Amino acid sequence: MTSNAKTVEEYLASLPEDRREAIAAVRQTILDNLPEGYEEGMQYGMIGYYVPHSIFPAGYHCDPKQPLNFASLGNQKNHMALYLMCVYGNSQVREWFEAEYKKSGKKLDMGKACLRFKKLDDLALNVVGAAIAKVPVEKYVAAYEAVLSTRKAQ
Repeated sequence: MTSNAKTVEEYLASLPEDRREAIAAVRQTILDNLPEGYEEGMQYGMIGYYVPHSIFPAGYHCDPKQPLNFASLGNQKNHMALYLMCVYGNSQVREWFEAEYKKSGKKLDMGKACLRFKKLDDLALNVVGAAIAKVPVEKYVAAYEAVLSTRKAQ
């Protein structure tokens, strides 16, 4: 469910209390581990973490007005979701993430980028934090540009 909230604080205030507490805890884990250069704000109706235009002026290739998304955190109808583009776009990080998640003993409910959870205890927050910390801005932008260059060559 997308939100019309203009700020992260407004978004959090709009959530039911149980989900607000869970989203706030995941948000804090992200902020505690977010490498320098990324910014937090509202993007796509959720809390977004992205490479600002001041670092990557080209923005997201499908909508250059949008900064390049790194991760998003949102409340959905039947679950909460953490969208980890840093895991989706990097097979080495993905393999590491899945192995570490398995070690945590928590059940991984994840699509390509979407990590779904119904309550905070469903998440291996230490693994989420480590995944966020693992991908500095420079590496993320370089990997993104490499993927785009292979698409253009086809």
